[in-house]
Amino acid sequence: MYPNKIIAAFAAATGLLLPAIAITFPDLEDEPLPMVGTAGHGHTYPGATVPFGMVQLSPDTRTKGWDACSGYHYSDSVILGFSHTHLSGTGAPCLGDVLLMPTVGDLQLDAGTPGDGYASKFSHAQEDATPGYYRVFLQTPKVTAELTATTRCGFHKYTFPKSDQSHFILDLAHGIGNDPVEGAVHIENDHTVSGYRISNGWGGRRVIYFVMQFSKPFDSFGVERNGKRLDGLGDATGRDVKAFFNYTTSSNEKILVKVGISCTSVDGARNNLAAEIPDWDFNDVREAAAAQWKKIFDAVEIKTFDSAIQKTFYANLYMTAVAPVMYSDVDGTYRGYDQQSHSNPGFQNYTTFSIWDIYRTEWPLLTLLQPGRVNDMLRSMLVEYNQLGQHTTPIWPLWGNETWCMIGYHSVDMIAEAYLEGFRGFDAETAYQQMRDTAMQDRNGLDSYKTIGYVPSTPGGCATSKTLEYTVDDWSLARMAEALGHQDDAKLFYQRSANYCNLFDRTSQFFRGRKASGIWRIPFTPTGLVNDEYTEADAWPYAFAVQHDVPGMINLYGGDQGFIDKLNTLFTTNSDIQTPLPDQTGRIGQYVGGNEQSCHIAFLYNYAGAPYKTQYWVRQAMTQLYGDTPASEPGNVDCGEMAAWYVFSALGFYPVNPSSGIYIIGSPVVSKAVIHLDDDNYHGHTFTIIADNNGPNNVYIQSVTLNGKPLTRSWITRDEITAGGNLHFVMGYQPNPQWGSAPADRPPATMPADFQYPPLPDPAPVSPSVHFSLPIRIVCGSDDPVAGFLPDPDVVNSAENSADATVDTSAPNSAPAAVYKTERYGSDFSYTIPVPKDGNYLVRLHFAEVFDNAAGDRVENIFINGQPALTNFDIFAAAGGMNKAVVKDFSNIAPDKYGNITIHITATPDSPDQNAKISAIEILK
Repeated sequence: MYPNKIIAAFAAATGLLLPAIAITFPDLEDEPLPMVGTAGHGHTYPGATVPFGMVQLSPDTRTKGWDACSGYHYSDSVILGFSHTHLSGTGAPCLGDVLLMPTVGDLQLDAGTPGDGYASKFSHAQEDATPGYYRVFLQTPKVTAELTATTRCGFHKYTFPKSDQSHFILDLAHGIGNDPVEGAVHIENDHTVSGYRISNGWGGRRVIYFVMQFSKPFDSFGVERNGKRLDGLGDATGRDVKAFFNYTTSSNEKILVKVGISCTSVDGARNNLAAEIPDWDFNDVREAAAAQWKKIFDAVEIKTFDSAIQKTFYANLYMTAVAPVMYSDVDGTYRGYDQQSHSNPGFQNYTTFSIWDIYRTEWPLLTLLQPGRVNDMLRSMLVEYNQLGQHTTPIWPLWGNETWCMIGYHSVDMIAEAYLEGFRGFDAETAYQQMRDTAMQDRNGLDSYKTIGYVPSTPGGCATSKTLEYTVDDWSLARMAEALGHQDDAKLFYQRSANYCNLFDRTSQFFRGRKASGIWRIPFTPTGLVNDEYTEADAWPYAFAVQHDVPGMINLYGGDQGFIDKLNTLFTTNSDIQTPLPDQTGRIGQYVGGNEQSCHIAFLYNYAGAPYKTQYWVRQAMTQLYGDTPASEPGNVDCGEMAAWYVFSALGFYPVNPSSGIYIIGSPVVSKAVIHLDDDNYHGHTFTIIADNNGPNNVYIQSVTLNGKPLTRSWITRDEITAGGNLHFVMGYQPNPQWGSAPADRPPATMPADFQYPPLPDPAPVSPSVHFSLPIRIVCGSDDPVAGFLPDPDVVNSAENSADATVDTSAPNSAPAAVYKTERYGSDFSYTIPVPKDGNYLVRLHFAEVFDNAAGDRVENIFINGQPALTNFDIFAAAGGMNKAVVKDFSNIAPDKYGNITIHITATPDSPDQNAKISAIEILK
């Protein structure tokens, strides 16, 4: 144990007030910060980029599967090549454009495997990644690759062995989770190549243009189109286009390659390259990239009692500055949502807005630390309304497309927050009218939400999540309407923001689904219905989703103690969920620290007068779920959102409701932090946080002063931070339940003083069991009867989904097609169906694959009365494709001694998707 840690441990054990130990650290731009999050499900990439740069020049180790979202996973040992665009921490794969790979030996134009393709083995022991720089030794060709970047350009440096068979492979068919549509390559001369790549993937069709220059003229070249070599030609256009460039190299010879990219044209890429890398000094470009990152890190200087915390903090601060990304050329031209180039727009265009994620924490952090970019980002979002023509502000924009990913219309939260914080670089009234129109559309359940006050529950519709998240958006919209003088609109949207009341069930004490008729959806279980009633969650995280009106939410749980008890149960109950998803990671009880719905939850104790509990659980989450290793992110980083959670939490406060301007105090993990605020927007003020006696066990606040005066409230304002000042904590080993507990010291109410809440619905009745009579026909994926098949409300340990698919029912004994459009899914669930004991029965099981598009993705076992019926059953393989009915009959099935036939459906241990599924069950005499 290091001496510093011994002293800190002694202080924690004895409760003595010792001064915080200042630790000296190396330059952050020399630290391996980009490796954090590359293992597990962090989905980050280790390659070279600059803050918010269009280029992310990084190695690709895989291109398919959920853990290929960034193109790189730390568990891999083979590199496919180096492509120029990547996503950071998303839950969907895309990009991976313009792949370049050096090889030595026989020419191979397919990635293949090392020795039988251009792919190469590598080792992490021979790999380095620092902000703006990446280096790896490619073991197969024995080539050292070094990468750096500018905003719109990638710079490669390769050190070759002696060989007369050295090559570069340019693969325009390569992509991450997308399919090539068309690629083009043009060999301009013996050192310059240009072209484009069009792909179809997440969000739709996308185009990228490039110009590539080599420091050494190539000896010869070749082009391949759709697998056929085009001898003597230097131009090719086709779906699958590749090119190669041949060299004779001496030992340790270095060849540099610089690549400009653009979303508008080859000329745009050429201009970007000329402007940003005019010469061949690799080290100059690397140093300039490091200088940009140093500016990011210098915005927040911290001291800690543990070097691992220091590295964790800056690794997460790094991740907050890799997205959104620049999406315009050096002259400002960008490709709009109308797929047209827009020149001289008067702002720098950005893309890759993971809005459902970043409105919570990443965006508030950017408005605080990167205010000079905010107006451009706002204008980048606002152009979507007119260019796309869908009466919407952005949902999840990516490279000129709207992906429509996730729920809500949270861009209104981001726009409203920025306006309320004083950003004025956009037309606020025009923006407000666009925001209002977005909220008044009929898509995604808004038609019902506007009329009956909630989105009606349907299998797979995530209706409860949609309702709750719409209320958050409506509150922000009300605040902006109020600020602009639209009082009638403000009243309307405040009223809509209370629609969460319409889904609160006093029987179960959860927000849960209701049908359009008003009845509660059954069956219900708080640990199920993932991606069915709730988006990427079960009922527990959404039980605390009212981040805009926490006092109103507290009242639903019977007041302070009831709310505290509910929070306590969340953190201490069993972590199991019935329908697992791979991004339900970082669980502490039913708190899911690896996904966004839980981001604000630990801070809610402050609203009920128990800040010491916030302090405990926030520190637990930081300590258990974050660190400075590749596997030290709790889940998908989501374009910086989960990283921003750590940055704010480490500093000691968090924006539970960003548009309110209120930051909730938690438990700082820093001993000292100085936030250097922007000169132009915040007059160069500094805000200093000091945490005396801080340590791994001293998580509890003993007292606080703000600018030298005692602070008893458990919150501060954003204005107090941007005005500059000093926030001084004294930390201790024992909780101080009195601090921040008085009603006057709690975060203020956010609804109008005279606000009238809607009446709560009648409590849900206890669900009665259903008794079936022969012939028994059960639809598994619906709460309502479908074509003569009835639902079974007793099955709760799974979830339902549906697809608007045309299903082939030509298989013998198929059910009506509507039955196969639904499915029940879960890792392990059963149907127990009573039948008369005196007889044997035909059990007929119905399946159809209406979601997965490949064999092997989902494999399951079926048991009937404990006996294997289907083993390693793959619906897609059995049907021979998607949207085809599969019917399996099992005759002479006798009931068990209790008179039941039990059908047990479970995923096989090695199934990539751990959710088995079934469409319908028949039991016939």
